Amino acid sequence: MQDNKSTLSFIGKFFNWLGESFLKTTPGKLFSLFIQTILSFFSENRNLRTDFRNVVLQTFFTGVEIFPILFIVASLFGTVVIVETMSIMSKVGFANVIGNVLAVIIVRELGPIFTAFLIAGRSGSALATMLGNMQINSEIDALSSMGISPIRYLVMPSLLGGVVAVFIMSVCFCISSLGMGFLISKFFVMILGQAANVQLTWHYLFNSLVNALTYTDFIMMVIKPCVFAIIIVINACYQGLRVERDFRNLPKATSRSVIYSFLYIVIADALLSVFYIFQYMGELSKII
Repeated sequence: MQDNKSTLSFIGKFFNWLGESFLKTTPGKLFSLFIQTILSFFSENRNLRTDFRNVVLQTFFTGVEIFPILFIVASLFGTVVIVETMSIMSKVGFANVIGNVLAVIIVRELGPIFTAFLIAGRSGSALATMLGNMQINSEIDALSSMGISPIRYLVMPSLLGGVVAVFIMSVCFCISSLGMGFLISKFFVMILGQAANVQLTWHYLFNSLVNALTYTDFIMMVIKPCVFAIIIVINACYQGLRVERDFRNLPKATSRSVIYSFLYIVIADALLSVFYIFQYMGELSKII
């Protein structure tokens, strides 16, 4: 009996040491900030009207204001992908898998990633800069002295607004890539005639894409943007809140926010892509 207690005590101490060691690392601190942000939503000292207003403002800042740039990038990206895919797949005799290729490139992978990159570079860096300035000017301490939780008042609305904005902008990116990409591609085909060697119709493109999409794709269209948004907002807030009271540290925090967001997004995308491995292997075996 004593041996069992000693074993359990040793295991408990080991996991306690493991948890404390993890929380001392940067990913651990980010995870801790995320948990604190989620818990702050259920705080007793809450004002739902103010929270809703802050979330709407953050959603507008994160998503709506970046839409023109996102629309242009998505349209050009979709044009290149559609033209290249139609041209190459037709030449090698794989015209029947064009929808699968577009689903993989635009909907599954690069659509959500490009959206996250654009928002991390623009909105994430702006959020880190804002919180860094507040930290330098002692505004964060002023909020705490008035009994207002900075995490509740600043981080939580940014997180909720960021999740909503990234999800909506990710869907807009995919739609813009496919819709405007098709129209621009069709325009170039009409001008160049047979020079592009592309037989392109919306009916064929739409049907092949719809047939290629699976339930997993629709689930990932929700999960990926949400995960990317959490990474962007939590990392930006963490970098901004840890700025020391020196204006020379502010540009460093802003650059770290963007760089680490890119890194974490790529890692998260690689981990989430594990769900597609068996499907890819099955499709590859059919081709071979």
